[in-house]
Amino acid sequence: MNKSKTRTVLLGFVFLAFLVLAYVENTSFFVYVQKSFTNPPLAVLFVFVHNVLAISLIILAMAFYVELVLNFMPKRKIEHVVLENPRVFAIVFTVMILVLSILRASTLLRGQIEVSALPVILLMILPWGIAEGYGIFQAIHKTLRRSLSMHDLAIIYFIFFAAAVIEVGFVQALFWISTK
Repeated sequence: MNKSKTRTVLLGFVFLAFLVLAYVENTSFFVYVQKSFTNPPLAVLFVFVHNVLAISLIILAMAFYVELVLNFMPKRKIEHVVLENPRVFAIVFTVMILVLSILRASTLLRGQIEVSALPVILLMILPWGIAEGYGIFQAIHKTLRRSLSMHDLAIIYFIFFAAAVIEVGFVQALFWISTK
């Protein structure tokens, strides 16, 4: 096996390891997230670390996909359609991720998905959802284009930090309003 194929296989194993780590982190995140919001700086850190792990997993998955296609797929057009249209697929993947996040938030708030509650949830998450959506799009798009640099990664992580601050600030405002 040549060097690039070996690197692809190794990237696949790293992706699987981080997928397990993300599962463990995600499980603990939703157990402790409500308690962390009693301390806003801790909550910002908690949400930021969760988001960084999530976006890093997405970047790792997209990088693995790119390497898999380039090194193991035949050179027919169908196997390369995602790589040839990164903007379209970044938009599609971003929308899918955001919809799943909204449905997950609905499940956390109500215990189940209630279609009638979705407009309220959408309005609640809109401020930081826009920031996170943009960060997700940039991460996927730049990874599929194979142009993700350390500078881009720093900007993407900063976007998620700003989104965490907005999210915690919004939740704190809701707590403050509900106690009045």
